[in-house]
Amino acid sequence: MFDFFSNPLSVLHLSSKVLVTGLAMLLAGIYGAYLYDGHMPIAVLVMMHAMTIIGPTLIKIGYVMRLLSQHRLGKGLIGAVA
Repeated sequence: MFDFFSNPLSVLHLSSKVLVTGLAMLLAGIYGAYLYDGHMPIAVLVMMHAMTIIGPTLIKIGYVMRLLSQHRLGKGLIGAVA
């Protein structure tokens, strides 16, 4: 598992998936919690409100992963050129 995170390219691909998942959760949560007018069970409504919190959290984690992997990829390229 540590080999996976030591490769910046694989972390970059994972960060893209985390960003898309976080965005989907955020949008679904906003729609279900605030825009949908139909009847929902209370458990689903609580889950939708939780998705409005978990979605942005995943977006932030994915963005930091992306920044770190791009930094590590850029550092390797600078060392190869210089």
